[in-house]
Amino acid sequence: MKNNISLREKLLPITLVSLILNLLLSVKFIVPNLKRQVSSSQNQTAKTVVKADIKDNLFDEINPVAGFQINAKFGNLGPKMVKNGVIDLQKFRDTYAKSGQSLTAEQEKILTTGLDENITINRDNSYFLLNFFWAVGLNNKSAVLDEGEITKYGGRADLGNFASTGGWTLAKSDAMNYYSSSSLITLNKQQQDLVNRVAGNVYRPCCNNSTAFPDCNHGMALLGVLELMASSGSSEDEMYKAAKYFNAYWFPGNYYDLALYFKNNQGKNFADIDPKIILSKDYSSASGWQAAKKWLISKGLQQEPPKQGGGCGV
Repeated sequence: MKNNISLREKLLPITLVSLILNLLLSVKFIVPNLKRQVSSSQNQTAKTVVKADIKDNLFDEINPVAGFQINAKFGNLGPKMVKNGVIDLQKFRDTYAKSGQSLTAEQEKILTTGLDENITINRDNSYFLLNFFWAVGLNNKSAVLDEGEITKYGGRADLGNFASTGGWTLAKSDAMNYYSSSSLITLNKQQQDLVNRVAGNVYRPCCNNSTAFPDCNHGMALLGVLELMASSGSSEDEMYKAAKYFNAYWFPGNYYDLALYFKNNQGKNFADIDPKIILSKDYSSASGWQAAKKWLISKGLQQEPPKQGGGCGV
């Protein structure tokens, strides 16, 4: 027993030294590994932040937080449309209530008493303006609606079958009772020709039709915007630029893809892209957007875009 204790006493210092050496060796290898892990984690976080910043900045380019203002006012368009019935005010309000929101005080004013302020589209009111100008485009007396492409597919008897006509359910009666029937916006021949020219060169990503063939709500709404701008003295360039941003607010997901395409394929920021080019059939039509998206995917550049815009209904 004495010898055993003595042996333990002899081995104890050696064991302690061994443990200390092992501990030191462990620290030597663990600390660098830990540093590498921390460094890697920090780098990964930095990369994530940078990536998020890029995405956020790109979204801010297509849908500026401050909005995009045009040189045209609401005036008394709202009260005119409520009075003639193309907008049933209660139906309009109910549509918003069902979506979990109410019309703002300003939107109520636009519809009931009018508003003498320049129009600004932003992230908060883009849906309201889509429906408001849908009614304008549908109701305003227009050569585009009376003589344009939309009349060539079955004639007036079948005009009520389009999404832009049959889909307008916020009127007091059938939408076709209001089709191109009121002089909401007065256009002289030069202004009407300007609208026709611009509308014919502005496409939208939900189909392959131009605004000159407004068979859906987006096309009909943009037609209304262009008519109001033309009557307010806007230039052709101003109208194209407005169409670029209105489309981007109404189709944020699609224009996110297009902005990403132009940034990587041509090194251009969204603000620097010629509106006539991005709005052309080559890019803003359904087939044009799909081609751009296909290119992004082939280059491994496709990122998660913001939520797509609404469908072609109220």
